[in-house]
Amino acid sequence: MDPVELFHQVAATVPAYRAFLAENHIDPTEIRTFHDFVGLPMTTKDSYTRRHALPDLCRDGLIGDMIAVSSGSTGEPSFWPRSASDERVIAARFEEVFSDSFAARERRTLAVVCFALGTWVGGLFTVNCCRYLAERGYPITVVAPGTDRREIARVLPELAPHFDQVVLLGYPPFLKNIIDSEDLPWAAWNVKLVTAGEVFSEEWRTLVAERAGIADPVRGIASLYGTADAGVLGNETALSVEIRRFLSSWPGTARELFGESRLPTLVQYDPEVRFFEEHQGTLLFSGDNGIPLIRYHIADEGGVIPYDRMLGFVRRRGFEPGTRSPERPFVYVFGRSHFTVSYYGANVYPENIAVGLEQPEVSGSVTGKFVMEVVEDDRHDRHLTVTVELMPGEKPADETAQAVGESILAQLLRLNSEFAAYVPPGRQMPFIRLREAGDPEYFPPGSKHRYTRG
Repeated sequence: MDPVELFHQVAATVPAYRAFLAENHIDPTEIRTFHDFVGLPMTTKDSYTRRHALPDLCRDGLIGDMIAVSSGSTGEPSFWPRSASDERVIAARFEEVFSDSFAARERRTLAVVCFALGTWVGGLFTVNCCRYLAERGYPITVVAPGTDRREIARVLPELAPHFDQVVLLGYPPFLKNIIDSEDLPWAAWNVKLVTAGEVFSEEWRTLVAERAGIADPVRGIASLYGTADAGVLGNETALSVEIRRFLSSWPGTARELFGESRLPTLVQYDPEVRFFEEHQGTLLFSGDNGIPLIRYHIADEGGVIPYDRMLGFVRRRGFEPGTRSPERPFVYVFGRSHFTVSYYGANVYPENIAVGLEQPEVSGSVTGKFVMEVVEDDRHDRHLTVTVELMPGEKPADETAQAVGESILAQLLRLNSEFAAYVPPGRQMPFIRLREAGDPEYFPPGSKHRYTRG
């Protein structure tokens, strides 16, 4: 993708972006070089998409033929139109996974879409992309039970025996929970997984592969990096998974490469259709989507690594990948910044939790300070955990923890439609840990409070 050419197309056809440029006193004719392009102001939800009418954000002022909805920090929805042509471009990311990792051109494949169905981006978007692969000649059949566990357990035994392999597509903790809890002959069905929405560990990949009877975790489980704003931006390849598994065994090397001790999702992307930039440890991208976006700040912490630099880095440390992939750049993603956590693919925001603590039935017992995190237990299951500071003089009690949990859950379900749709009911109740006022680990006096932990 030539970002300068894309800029001129968007400036000429998108009314909102023309207005944005005028507000910033930018003459589009003066943007001629890449250096000019990277000097353009970033766009964000607050500075751009929320300030303009939906038609004005679209090409020629025309809303596309499909709309996805995402929730903001207070439950206010954002609308993301797209067209069939947008999805056909993005279907190439699914095609790479199904073709290169799953050999789906040669195998009759049942694609079981386990993302939430409805206005959210995951489910229907995935259904459409899988059907586009069928149009391109892949012997793929799609069934979409969504997050209905009973329906998943009902359709799989009936359909799976008719296919060479079964691909489950969904959020990592949901797929793991299905595999763990449903007594089904997973190994006999030659299962593969496509995940999105959450960073998981390589220990998680290994464990789930064992439980699902997946012989090769490198080619049997692939993660997508996507957003409601622009669909799928990149995908794991066999090469990126091999490199990530190497780095997971050498934390110091991973920290040297990524700058942090935690391991991010590592994918490759197609520079012909997406242009990524790194800005102060976060990502910007440009792309011609249903809402075309220029230098859009998606608030994901991460960075970009060119192909040659990545291969050179791991080879200098004694690792030679056993697979090859197209020589495309890598992007790594730690997850959302701005103090959100991702749980079953839903962004959980501090504002949602705070409202729960402000309800009259619990507000007298707590200060309003809390830390939310997604904690993985010994079984590699993940739980939304909220550590709450008690008022001075209050002591932890089971009754208080129960009341706090119920209040937070009620507000999460009220304010955050993604949480209500994505998280299985049995996993929605947060685990509450109560700490006395001024707890030195979570609430040290005098320090700036952070509402999340990495």
